[in-house]
Amino acid sequence: MRITLKLFATLTDYLPAHARVGNQMELEVAETDTILDILAPFALPPQLVHLVLVNGHYIAPEVRGSTCLKEADALAIWPPIAGG
Repeated sequence: MRITLKLFATLTDYLPAHARVGNQMELEVAETDTILDILAPFALPPQLVHLVLVNGHYIAPEVRGSTCLKEADALAIWPPIAGG
């Protein structure tokens, strides 16, 4: 099934070069893949995977290893961001 992966801020650097401009890419994933399975090939440092949303809904850290996506879902990831 196909989903959209969106990485924001400094995480964009973990996308393939062709996907960095729009900060997103389409992925083919298995129906049994969890969020952690989907992110594993990108080698994102765990401390940088802060805010995780599926279709705009927050996914808590303790359920990311058991949450699977559906066809056409959007998985969006933000690093911790400091402001002033």
